[in-house]
Formats: sequence, C-alpha cells, structure tokens
Amino acid sequence: MPELSAEAKGQWRPMSSADLPRVMAIAGQVHPAFPEDGEIFAERLRLYAGGCLVCRAGSDIGGYVISHPWRALDPPALNSRLGELPGDPETYYLHDLALLPQLRATGAASLAVSQALARAGSEKLATVSLVAVNGSAGFWRRHGFRAIPLDAIGADSTLARKLRGYSKAAAFMVRQL
Repeated sequence: MPELSAEAKGQWRPMSSADLPRVMAIAGQVHPAFPEDGEIFAERLRLYAGGCLVCRAGSDIGGYVISHPWRALDPPALNSRLGELPGDPETYYLHDLALLPQLRATGAASLAVSQALARAGSEKLATVSLVAVNGSAGFWRRHGFRAIPLDAIGADSTLARKLRGYSKAAAFMVRQL
C-alpha cells in the first residue's frame, strides 16, 4: 500500500475511529442533502482503512476522503452498508471527498485525489469511479474523470436508479488509470 506523499502528510493523515464524530459533522455541513448514518462511515473505515483519510485544519479536522475497491458501474446506494468488499474488485470507488470552505482552493482536494489514484494503482485497478454531487463534476473533470451519459447506461438500469437516489443532477464518473 502506498504511503502518503510528503506533501500530503502535511495535510492528510489516516482516519481513526476517534475521528468519526468530526467526519460526520463535516459530512452534515458539506453534504446536507445526502445524509448518511454514522455506521456507514464506521463500516467503510473497518473494511478499508487505507482509503480513509482526514485533512488537518490547524489542530482540527477540516475534511475527509473515504474510498475503497469496488465493482464497476455499481456504486453503493446512498446511506447503504457494504457488508464486505468484493473479492475481485473492478474499480477503486471514491465514496466521498469533503472539505470545509476554508480548505477549498488550497490544493487539499487535489492531494486527496492524487492519493486515491495512487491507492487504486497499488491495488492494480484500472479505473477510479465516483458519483459527483453538489455541482462537483467540473472539479472531477479537471482531474481526468469523465461522466458516463445516462443514455449509454439506460434510464432504467440499476446504475441510473442509484444515481437518482442521490439527486437528478448526480453524475457517475470514471477515470482510467
């Protein structure tokens, strides 16, 4: 598993269970329209701690990223438990990247993306995928992600139904490594 880069170590560190209350508070501020139970965050940390990081903001935490290996074209439904990770994953899934306003435009998000891409590479996965919400598709495009058009996947597909569970504007995005 890759170590955090020297640059990222200044801002990002591995998440611990003690961080979960703060992570949930940040999630509530950054993603109020997409609430998830605390157990969702705890389960992701238990299942794949290497994909869970928090971003320092002085002596506090100002952001987090949660990611893990997963199945292609099958993002977990909002606020749903995984149970376990697939034995033969096909993609590296970026579940969430959230930063408080004071950490935006500082490069912290780009560092988190770089770390996720490195993690995906270390897992020998050819893609990284995510569901873009809150108007974030432009940010993800700048990092090499491309939206999968709904007409390409079918409006009645499982993927389309899961996207609607997030919002009408949610986009499933993939980046090839």
